Amino acid sequence: MGEACRFDGRGKYNSELLELLKDKTLIPVCPEVEGGLPIPRPPAEIKGSGVFREDGEDVTAAFQKGASICTEKSVATHVTLAILKSRSPACGCGKIYDGGFSKTLVEGDGLFTQHLKAAGIDCISDEQYLTDNLYYSSDK
Repeated sequence: MGEACRFDGRGKYNSELLELLKDKTLIPVCPEVEGGLPIPRPPAEIKGSGVFREDGEDVTAAFQKGASICTEKSVATHVTLAILKSRSPACGCGKIYDGGFSKTLVEGDGLFTQHLKAAGIDCISDEQYLTDNLYYSSDK
């Protein structure tokens, strides 16, 4: 969506994605911020069943809190599809970093994505949504 809520204090505005979604009702959320983490903040990755910063600090509780808050909002507003920021320890969908801060991707979902799926909400990464929809639109 472009909101400056990333760990590095920047946003990732994606004009192609927003153009495809212009006729949809969008509900932007950031589970990391909702969980009480500041902007900017040190990066974190999932390792095992927890979320840790590179220095070993366990930030799992903040990620779980934010995932719960944002999932409750999603359910209350009858969200049917969540388009999530790829590779994030909160929002990653299908691929996340391996927990070793090596930029190595592994199969898996961020904590918010896990909560959404458990609530029956379909999830897709922003990158996958663009690829699928651009592919389909080129066939028309």
